[in-house]
Amino acid sequence: MKKIILSATILLLTFLISKPDLAFADTAGSSAMLISQNEIKPKDNRSEILKDFLELRNSPLAPYSKNFIEEADKNKLDWKLVVSIAGNESQFGQMIPPYSHNGWGFGVYGANVRRFASWEEGITVVSKALRTDYMNSWGAKNVYEIGSIYAEDPSWANKVNIYLSQLEDFEKQDSNKALSISL
Repeated sequence: MKKIILSATILLLTFLISKPDLAFADTAGSSAMLISQNEIKPKDNRSEILKDFLELRNSPLAPYSKNFIEEADKNKLDWKLVVSIAGNESQFGQMIPPYSHNGWGFGVYGANVRRFASWEEGITVVSKALRTDYMNSWGAKNVYEIGSIYAEDPSWANKVNIYLSQLEDFEKQDSNKALSISL
C-alpha cells in the first residue's frame, strides 16, 4: 500500500513539475479546479488614468477615454499618442473649429476643415490613419517621423512629446496613488 501511495505521489509531483503554468485555484471547494496562470491578467486601468488626466484639464474628450484605448490597441499604437496629439493641436479638444469634433488638426489647413460626426469617429479615423498612412505606408516609426509628415510646424513632435511625457508622469503618479496603503 505504501508503494502505491509513494508511486501516486511521485506521479503527481512529476505532472505538476512538468506543467508549471498550472496552479490550484480553489483548493477549499469540493472540486479543485486547475487554471492557467497565463489567464490571470492585471487590471487594465489605462482608460481610468486617461479619464482622470483629461478631466483635470476640463477636456471634452474625457468621456471618450475608453475609445482612445480601444483604438490604440486595435491599431497597435501607444495609447498616449492620439490624445497627446489632441493636447498639442487643440488643448485636448477645447480649441477646435466649430462643430468639427476635430481636436487633432487632422485635415485642417487654410480654409479647409475636416469635420467628424462625433468624437468617437475622430478618434477612430485619426488612430487608423496614423497606423495605415503614416506608419505602414510611409514608414514612420516614432513621433518625430510622424511629425515630419503630419504637420508643417518643425517643432510639432517636440510639443507632442511634452504631452506624452505629462501623461506618462500622470500615469506613474496615479498608479502610485492606487497602490498606496495607509496604516
